[in-house]
This record gives sequence, structure tokens and C-alpha cells, in this order.
Amino acid sequence: MKYTVAVRALCEFTAKQGDLDQRFTPSPSAQEGIAGHAAVQARRGAGYRSEVALEGGWGDLQVRGRADGYDPDQNLVEEIKTYRGKFDAIPDNHRHLHWAQVRVYGHLLCRQLDLDRIHLALVYYEIGSGQETVLRETQDAPALAALFAGLCERFSDWARSEAAHRAARDSALAALRFPHADFRPGQRQLAENVYRANASGRCLLAQAPTGIGKTVGSLFPALKALPEQGLDKLFFLAAKTPGRRLALDAAASLGAGRTMALRVLELSARDKACEHPDKACQGESCPLARGFYDRLPAARAAAVQAAAASLLDREALRALALAHDVCPYYLGSEMARWSDMVVGDYNYYFDGGAMLYALAQSNGWRASVLVDEAHNMVARARAMYSVELDRAGLRAARANAPEPVRKALERVGRAWTGVDKDAPAPYQVLPELPGKLLDTLQNATSTVNDFLAEFPGPLDPELQRFYFDALGFIRLAESFGDHSLCDLVRAGVRDSTISIRNVVPAPFLAPRFAGAHSATLFSATLGPWHYFCDLLGMPPDTAWADVASPFSASQLEVHVATGISTRYQQRAASLVPIADLIARQYLAREGNYLAFFSSFDYLEQVLAQLAARHPQVPAWRQERRMSEAERAEFLARFVPGGRGVGFAVLGGSFGEGIDLPGERLIGAFVATLGLPQVNPVNEQLRERMGAMFGAGYDYTYLYPGMQKVVQAAGRVIRTETDRGVVWLIDDRFARAEVRALLPAWWDVDRRPAASTIAT
Repeated sequence: MKYTVAVRALCEFTAKQGDLDQRFTPSPSAQEGIAGHAAVQARRGAGYRSEVALEGGWGDLQVRGRADGYDPDQNLVEEIKTYRGKFDAIPDNHRHLHWAQVRVYGHLLCRQLDLDRIHLALVYYEIGSGQETVLRETQDAPALAALFAGLCERFSDWARSEAAHRAARDSALAALRFPHADFRPGQRQLAENVYRANASGRCLLAQAPTGIGKTVGSLFPALKALPEQGLDKLFFLAAKTPGRRLALDAAASLGAGRTMALRVLELSARDKACEHPDKACQGESCPLARGFYDRLPAARAAAVQAAAASLLDREALRALALAHDVCPYYLGSEMARWSDMVVGDYNYYFDGGAMLYALAQSNGWRASVLVDEAHNMVARARAMYSVELDRAGLRAARANAPEPVRKALERVGRAWTGVDKDAPAPYQVLPELPGKLLDTLQNATSTVNDFLAEFPGPLDPELQRFYFDALGFIRLAESFGDHSLCDLVRAGVRDSTISIRNVVPAPFLAPRFAGAHSATLFSATLGPWHYFCDLLGMPPDTAWADVASPFSASQLEVHVATGISTRYQQRAASLVPIADLIARQYLAREGNYLAFFSSFDYLEQVLAQLAARHPQVPAWRQERRMSEAERAEFLARFVPGGRGVGFAVLGGSFGEGIDLPGERLIGAFVATLGLPQVNPVNEQLRERMGAMFGAGYDYTYLYPGMQKVVQAAGRVIRTETDRGVVWLIDDRFARAEVRALLPAWWDVDRRPAASTIAT
């Protein structure tokens, strides 16, 4: 069985050595790297060939890649590398890897063109100056063939093992059976739609009720499609930690790592995986970075062996990494190459520097993507492609900056003052990007780069923070368009914040969907479908599935308290009626309830009224900035036979992603439509949504708010035997356009508030 590997992957596997070195360096952005390659290639002669596709075999190994350039007149193959700063600062182990790559390309060209010898060049292009540093050598074809054979031989055992694993994985997945006796109602419909999307190579938006087992219902058909469609990877992406845990548990229930021969990896954020946060991420400082690549082969082999028996979740990966004295985070990054299913946050595939997307593109992987709780994607994607600069941050960066950098930052400050003068309002959308400010930011970041080239080492934290923000601002400015707006928010006399604020992530996300074999976004609240297609940039042939609910209206009493308004102007008048309503419902049927409010202030005011008027009703509350342990303690009170009302904020930790079946939760009160706050920013968003899609209010306020409401209410009915009640507290819930966004299986009862309030 042939095993295909990219030239870069082959060289990284066999030629990397020495320390891990991830200390801050002024490296070029991806766009700058592409531009640097193009600049070098444009300088070459008329016969110069760019991006030369090459391929060659060795035994059962097939090696593929693209040489950056070949000049037939000189018989010269080039490998182009972009960098910033001093050439001498490029680590030796990086150059060692680069030479390995260009020599492999040289061998493949000799074989393709039947050459006896070839000239090789490493071209290092400094982004700031445009200067090239060229290292050359000449190699005979037999010497290159021997080098290539040596690399392939060192990789061959691993390749044979990987080929055997792939065959075993595909055989096991072809025979995979659903882990339960039967599908839950609704779960089969979801699974069939996910399977069809993967079979046809299309994207899918799947709205499916809470409680039907969406995780395993989507994971099972996606895994079945891997061998049938010849797919390499499955990426399961979640918005929060509980979603990742559900995916890992579902994979375990399907037999991952045991009967399924499936390697499952969990990726964690670097700050959570770091063992030595007080140390720089390089060999001279961190013991887990020192000699990392020398110890990596043993750790990698051990991880593969461990994955055959159990999941490589965060805890298992950490234990294995520490046993081999390597960094857990970067071992996880390495294992993403050799795992079949990777579980991580949205940003690993969708943000600007997404690791999984980059690996898929560079290695030519055919991947299926599952996106859990996808109603979060719009807000998360907007944040990924937004950036802000704060003037207070500029002052802090300038305070301890070295002299040349300080002067450059002072020029930024003067340009900023000009923007402030042209935009005197407390909030103002700028008619165009501030050109002078951008010029000074580019100058300042270049000055920082030059300083680091001269004096390598850590930057002052405030300076580094502003530097990164400035780089982000400059990069987003390069792609600025109708999908974003540039605005200024004033805070007092001295301070202002200038932002590039993304409002439509579609242009950034569309290539991510196009790069996947299939992408399925699923949630209980994905309607209306056009809202997500428009904002996320999903392909025109995206399929839509609205999975029928397995639950009946008899399981859930849904009441609208029509006599209460939770609008800000009427909020004070609503406190006593809401407290009385909660007490009446609780005393009519004691048990565990959740009560959701639009803010902590509103929550506290109603809770105070409940305590004063109905002290017999037990209640506890969500606190601001709760730790994981505190959140667990809050949920621990929801036990069978428990009594009381948990007060929480809509859209927070307890409004979605928690599972409290049976008597653990028998009711919910939602005292808000969840509408985003009316403020200048959201009003600008409304105007832009109206101009682009003709639905400004709906896209900005109504749809996002009602998604939170339905998510929160969905905590009550989790199984076909659950019974419960939901109170929707606001007279606007009686409106037709609002009712249309509630689940179809609900039978909503409208009641005047007076008939429900105990006085």
C-alpha cells in the first residue's frame, strides 16, 4: 500500500533537531510571506518556473511537493524563506531543515529531468528591506538520491505503521455500529443528513432539538464516511470546554482507541497547557523546550501507542509529555498530524492563523468538519476578525519603550490625536481607515522589528501587547471592506479606542468551508437558515435540515406572562411581579428551576424581591466571573429531589451546554428576550445589516436574542420522559414574529400576568 507524504512533512519528521524555540520573534505574517515569495520570483528571468510540482517514489513511499522556483538556464532550484531582522538570528536547526527541503526538491528535479547534477539555493528574503541572502551549493544526482533514500528509509518504518493504521482504521470504521440499541427519535434523521452531506461533499446546517444526542448523532455518520469517502481527518470543533468533553465521551462510546483503531486527540489552549508559564518558550529557559526535537520521536511513538488504547485527551497527553520531558502543548500540535479525529475550539480551524486549517492545506488533507453549538459561530467569528487599539495601551507601551521605539510610538500618538480631532463624538464610525495612523503604526512595528533584530530578547509586556494589537490592526486593514467598519469610541478627555470591527465574517470563513470536504454546523437554534448562510459565507449548495423534535407539547408547559415588560424603562415595575410569579410557580410544584435575566443587576434586583417577599423559596445565584469550581458547585445543587431556584444570566455559562435531565431541572423562567443592548455600536451594525441583507433589526437584535432564549428554555426537556414548565416573561413573546422563532413543538399559552401572581 502506497503512503503519500509531503516534502515538508518528510523533512520535518526526519531532519528537525535541537531545541524548541518559540520565543517572540518578529516573523512575517502569512500574507507577507506570500508577497515575499512573489517578490523574489518576480525578480527572476523570463524562463524561470515558479511553484514547480514534483513527485517521486521510494519503495511504498510517495513524496510530493512544490519547489518555489527553478531556473532552467542556470539549472538552479530555489527554496525561498522570508524573515524579519538579522540573518544571523535564524537558528541553525532551521537552516538544517531548509537545506533538507531544497535537497529533496533537487533530487526530484534530477529524476524528473534526468539531470546528472543540479545547483541548489536557499534564498532568505528580509521582508523589511527586500534584501536577499542566498546560500548555494552544487550536488550530484547520486548524492541527492542517497540523501533522499536516507530520509525515506528513516521515515519508512513510520510510514508502514501509518499505512497499516489507516487500513485498520478504515476497516474498523466500515464495520462500526451505532453504540446504542437504536437511535433516539430525531437522532436518526440528524445522522442521515450528516451522512448525506459527507457522501456528497456538501456543507450542512442542521437544526436539531436539545436532548436528542446531537453529538453522537453527528459523530457516528461522519466517522462512517471517513473510509467510504477516503477522508483523512475529522475535526470536531466546540465553542466551550463542555462541548469538547461531550465529543470525547461520544468517541469513547463508539470505541475510539479500542475496537475502532481511531486516534482521538484533544487540543487545549497554550496558556492552559503550559507547564512553566514563568519561563520563555525556548531551550535556554524552559526544560521542556530544551532538546525538544531530540526527544520528540520517542514521545510521538509513545503517544501513537497510547492512542491505540485510549483517548489522547488533555490529561493523558500531559502525562505522556511529562514522562518524556517535552512540552504538552507542542506535543499536541505534533500529534494533530497523526491523529484521525481532533477535538478543539473553533479557532483551530476558523481564525486567521488556524493551525488545523493550515495543516490541512499544506498536507493536502481531505477533512470533514463538525461544528457544535454553531449558533455561537457568528459572534465568535466576528471577534476573530476584529481588533482594537486603546490609547491608554499606547501610553503604557511608550512608558518603558527603548528610545527609538518610544519616538516611533510618539509619532503614533500624534497621528492618533489627528483622528481624535476629526472624530469628536463619543462614538463615531470613521468614513475610511485613518491613513496617517496606519503609516505610523507600520513604522512603529518596523522599528520594534529592527530593535529586536539588534537586541533579541523579551519585550516589555505592555509594549509587546500593543505591538501585537498594532500588527493585527495593520493586517486587518489590508483586507478592509464592507464586511467591517472602523470606529472610534471616546472614554473621557484623554482616551479613545479605535477598532476594526468585523460585522460579516463571510469573506474570511468562505475559504475555510471551501477547504473542507464537508462541514456540518449543528445546534438547537440555527434558524432562520439564511441568517447563518449570509453571515458565515457558507457555499450556495449548503443543505438545510430541520430535525423534527422527539418531544411532545404535553411534556412542556410553555406560558407567556403577557402583563409584564422587561424593557429597560419598565424594569423597576417588573421586579415584584416577576418575583411573585417565580414564587407562585415554585410553590405550585416544588423542585429545581432556573431563572434567566438579561444582566447581573436585573438578576440581583429580582432575587432581592424574592428573598424579601417569599423567604420560603430557596434560591442561589450565578456570580460574576465564576471559576470552573464555582460553576460546578452551582450546578451541583441541581440534584434529583432538590428544591430551589438558580438565578443566572441569559447567554452565560448556564444558558446552554449543560444537561440536567429528569428531576434535576423541572422548569425555567426567561425574563428577557435576550436582545443585544441598543447602543451606538449595535445601531451601526443594524444599519450595515439592513444595507447588506435588508433585515437590520432581525439580524442584529431579534435572531441573536431569541437564539439565547430557546437555548435556555431547552435545558428543561432533555429526554422523552422529562416533564417541565417554561415561563417566557415579557409581553413581546406574544408577538407573531417572535412566536415564529420558538420551537414548532411548543404549545404556547398566553396568560395575563395578574392571574399568575401571588400577592
